[in-house]
Amino acid sequence: MGQLVSGLAETWRYAGLVARETWLRATRRGAIGRLTSVSLGGTSPNRLLVAPTDLHAADPIEADHILSGLISLADGVLETEGVSPFELDPPTEAFAEALLSFSWLRQLRARRDEETSLYARQMVLSFLRHHGRISGPAWETDVTARRLIAFLSHSTVILRGADTGFYRRFLKAIGRHEKHLRSEWRTMPIGETRLYTAIALAMASICVDLPETRRNAAARRLDFELECQILADGGHVSRNPQVLLRLLFELLPLRQTYINLNLPLPKRLVPAIDRIYPALRFFRHRDGDLALFNGATPTLATELSAILRYDESGGQPFRALPHTGFHRLEAGATVVIVDAGRPLSTELSKTAHAGATAFEMSAGSSRFIVNAGLPHFASAEIRSAVRATAAHSAVTLENTSSMRFSHSDFLGPVATSGVSLVDVARETDADGEDQLRMRHDGYLGRFGLFCRRSISLTQDGARITGRDSFTRKAGGPPPEGEQAIAIARFHIHPSIWITRESDDEILLTAPDSTSFLFAAPGLIADIEDDVFFASSAGPRPSRQIAVPFRLGISSEILWSFERQS
Repeated sequence: MGQLVSGLAETWRYAGLVARETWLRATRRGAIGRLTSVSLGGTSPNRLLVAPTDLHAADPIEADHILSGLISLADGVLETEGVSPFELDPPTEAFAEALLSFSWLRQLRARRDEETSLYARQMVLSFLRHHGRISGPAWETDVTARRLIAFLSHSTVILRGADTGFYRRFLKAIGRHEKHLRSEWRTMPIGETRLYTAIALAMASICVDLPETRRNAAARRLDFELECQILADGGHVSRNPQVLLRLLFELLPLRQTYINLNLPLPKRLVPAIDRIYPALRFFRHRDGDLALFNGATPTLATELSAILRYDESGGQPFRALPHTGFHRLEAGATVVIVDAGRPLSTELSKTAHAGATAFEMSAGSSRFIVNAGLPHFASAEIRSAVRATAAHSAVTLENTSSMRFSHSDFLGPVATSGVSLVDVARETDADGEDQLRMRHDGYLGRFGLFCRRSISLTQDGARITGRDSFTRKAGGPPPEGEQAIAIARFHIHPSIWITRESDDEILLTAPDSTSFLFAAPGLIADIEDDVFFASSAGPRPSRQIAVPFRLGISSEILWSFERQS
């Protein structure tokens, strides 16, 4: 009977999601029709005032390759042999997006000669010739916003030695980008792309001589997005740590450009930056990398260090990001970062992962426990697989995920059922042990059970203890005879060596010889093959510890990681 009720509830929820998406699309279509004549109006710029600084590093070797006709972008390589890359078929979709975004212009900054500027102008003209019509992948909102920022940031490279005719055509192109993004912004769903669009529009409003009314409107637009998307604790509504890094690469140059031009800054720009920095440091592990939650991909150490150079907030990372839904336990040389939240809206669940109560652990200069993460350029199949609970250091029940995601092209990858509630309690006991207790309802609809996890870290950081259990909605353990099998998974970073000590003990050793002994007393701790997707060199083989337990026999398990001297 319970399964029938659960099935009916999921059917009704799915029907509600379809109705919601239908209404949203109709609303957006109507909005586009009403806004086109207004948003696409306005004068085009006549003068470029300033070029913002691009904080990404420029690679002179890559610049030489590009000029020689060997273009390596995203996950593909194209040999042009003297032909414009816009006339050739791109090797991959990700390559095409990177090419169309013009972010590769930053590499050309490393060369200061006429040949480089001439090449940049030829590429701009080739793009305008082949993609002048506002349609298709070249004018997808995210690509357009990135291209507008690239045109503005690298205008000095493009315009060095340019004649008046090209200068005017380039400014006209910037005007078209700005108008197109204005027409798109109001009908976009909340998320990183919408905020990125607001940043691009604010940058355009001060870098070229647009009317003051447009500049003020762009500042208000940016303030609105920062208010909606940067939470009070500094996290982003996507709950993806890496989004914070990407945003700072654009917000910092934007802030400095306002200051250089002696223009009033958008009211929420500086406060947002000041909140983001502590949140970014919150997600940073002992080895310098960011935690892998909700779609985070490998982070380049050079990028993170480049951004942290501008961090003026200082101090220790927060113990928790309560609005974003994460906790950080830190003592001695040990750091534990825990996902104690849920998607913040139906729309935002399209990028969310089923990682409630999952954790990552680092010590010394190494990461020990991780989530599977996401490669930079992942197929739809991989993206779907790594969103499941089994790809996280969490507990699964009956090999199902705590959240289910739609595979409908109409709905997109929205969460159709699963975690809607996460209860959290945290305290420090008399011995100074930091204790975190969590409960989520991801398995309540299908199995009538709450999933509980507690994690404790000793005051010296030498021991982590955990307890995983399932309880009925009315309280108490599952009924006797319950046959469901739960598995607690602990994904191990590829750099860690694993040695079995006994059936329930496994020794984990890092390259710097830091060691932790994992124990699950009275149970069998299996060592299984795994894949770590978030490696900068691409997916790498790794291992995971899996501890199965049958609820009818034991409704809870105890486990620990103890540092070895």
